[in-house]
Amino acid sequence: MNRLQHETSPYLRQHAANPVDWYAWGEDAFQAARSLDRPILLSIGYSSCHWCHVMAHESFEDPDTAAIMNALFVNVKVDREERPDVDSLYMQAVQTMNQGRGGWPLTVFLTPEGKPFYGGTYFPREPRYGMPSFRQILEAVADAYQNRRGEIDEVAGNLAATLSHDLLGVPSRPEALTPALLDRALQGFHADFDWTYGGFGGAPKFPQPMNLEFLLRTHARTGSQAALEMVTLTLRRMARGGIYDQVGGGFARYSVDGQWLVPHFEKMLYDNAQLGRVYLHAWQITGDPFFRRIAEETFDYLLREMTGPEGGFYSATDADSEGEEGKFFVWTRAELVAALGEEDAALASVYWGVTEAGNFEGRAILHVPNEDAAVADHLGLTVEALRERLALIRGRLYAVRAERVPPGLDDKVLTAWNGLLLAGLAEAARVLDRADYRAAAIRNAEFLLATLRTPEGRLLRTWKDGRAKLNGYLEDYAALADGLLELYQTTFEPRYFSEARRLVDVALARFAAPDGGYFDTSDDHEALLARPRSLQDNAMPAGQSLLLKCCLRLTAYTARPYYEEAAAGALGMLAAAMERVPQAFGEALGVVDMLVAGLAEVAVIGDPAEPSTRALLDVIQRPYRPNAVVALAPDGAGDDHPVPLLRQRPAQAGRPTVYVCRNFTCARPVTTPEETADLLGRQNPGHGQNG
Repeated sequence: MNRLQHETSPYLRQHAANPVDWYAWGEDAFQAARSLDRPILLSIGYSSCHWCHVMAHESFEDPDTAAIMNALFVNVKVDREERPDVDSLYMQAVQTMNQGRGGWPLTVFLTPEGKPFYGGTYFPREPRYGMPSFRQILEAVADAYQNRRGEIDEVAGNLAATLSHDLLGVPSRPEALTPALLDRALQGFHADFDWTYGGFGGAPKFPQPMNLEFLLRTHARTGSQAALEMVTLTLRRMARGGIYDQVGGGFARYSVDGQWLVPHFEKMLYDNAQLGRVYLHAWQITGDPFFRRIAEETFDYLLREMTGPEGGFYSATDADSEGEEGKFFVWTRAELVAALGEEDAALASVYWGVTEAGNFEGRAILHVPNEDAAVADHLGLTVEALRERLALIRGRLYAVRAERVPPGLDDKVLTAWNGLLLAGLAEAARVLDRADYRAAAIRNAEFLLATLRTPEGRLLRTWKDGRAKLNGYLEDYAALADGLLELYQTTFEPRYFSEARRLVDVALARFAAPDGGYFDTSDDHEALLARPRSLQDNAMPAGQSLLLKCCLRLTAYTARPYYEEAAAGALGMLAAAMERVPQAFGEALGVVDMLVAGLAEVAVIGDPAEPSTRALLDVIQRPYRPNAVVALAPDGAGDDHPVPLLRQRPAQAGRPTVYVCRNFTCARPVTTPEETADLLGRQNPGHGQNG
């Protein structure tokens, strides 16, 4: 066993038995490189990465390859999910060296000072795919380092200089944050949209929940049917495709094709946390029960399979089981018959497109090629009868599948990813009246607040097996703050609001950049070659954009212009980029939408356990109102209440009362659901039967 046996990361521990003399990232590795005068071989991946497993099996488990690595390099293994700063920095370096191409596994060669000079992604054991073998790469790099050190140092110095970006060099233009900017962004999405299968661009195809949320906001603000149709077509096609687990719920990372049929089978917490919320919002807008079903199945999957006994949410499950990609999820016609009997297997085969030939290496990825009504008509059933039988069939298939060898589970708990699901569960709890979602959200928040922060109140990144460690990143502060603000609006427990505000205040102070934006790492974080600054969305929303969304909400809650000024200043630097490549800035565009539309500041005075107060909250919170913030106190709140929006708001004539304000100017207080709906917009564009 090498040094990685002492790590908590499941990904690093997967490599603990390699014959490679691995180091974890840290000063020990750099000291060894300096004392031995060897380059560092940095390998970055994550536990559910298929090609990471392939390269590990081909090279890192091979004694002969390991011997070369150990003789010529100091070898460092990094879990990108634990160290997004290291991953971001060296991914940028590899993309610079390779005309924008990058991915995982990420393989980078560094000087003992940490400066990159050569890199790529997956390298095969033997020369193929137009690539040299990994051993050829190792020997060529070591030879260059020993015999052409001047060239290596020059390349490393130039690359290190390109990675330094403390300042964006772009003036802030808050005046450009206008409806016209959002309209042009909508045009950009429209031009790139696939009107046959949904989604944006071609294969491989990713869900992009941040962009879908922006389109839903656009529909709510403008009534654009095109914006809504882009979302609903995408959500329907995804949920009927193989990217969706038709038996157990939840979405895979992406589809390798453009039709959502063949997934890369790993399931990530961040994808499902965000997608469950998008489907929830689509149901709020359209009233279509299909969207509600997918939202609930996704959240139910996460609670059933991705929740630890302490209340934290696990990170991911693997694409592989028993060494084969997707083996856990696919079926043959014979397996369906064995599990269901001939009659139900015939129905399942028609509904999920299962044939003897299969659609994936001789087996079948379950998908829904036809509408329910067409299948029911073909089988001589009503739609209701078809769905009732399918519900029973799903349960039986799930039980049979549970006997298979499952994919590997990455059971570390990451603060930012947990914050995303906390937000989604808290919102779904109040919209769908799901007490189990509410309880899970409260338990998660209490776990995170108790376990993943220091006695000084600073956040930690990761937890596993009772050990929390690593300095928190901007996305950790922002995502958890967002989740706590959502939980406050579900429970109206003031402590959650106070904790969210404290996290935002820490982030604004410790992550600020000199030009007004925000770095990914705090001012007391480990110094790297450069301080990472990720402004575009990736699989996760950009940490800065999440933070700015929290700032605007806090402006509405506190009437402190400081928060809005921070948001507008940072967003203003992105105005040109948002217009040029809107697909990279869905979360930031959503924050601009908040600025443009303005927030409704809603204060409710009343006991939420009373039916009359509950009726008011239902009018406020059940419809899709993305630009409303809600606070509640059971009775009048004094000047010391932690939520300033509630201060000096008395009940009217002893009845539950609603105050609706915009830009800190309030309408007269009202006491009935009808009056409340009139103030908030009884039928905002597109709110459908749930408006």
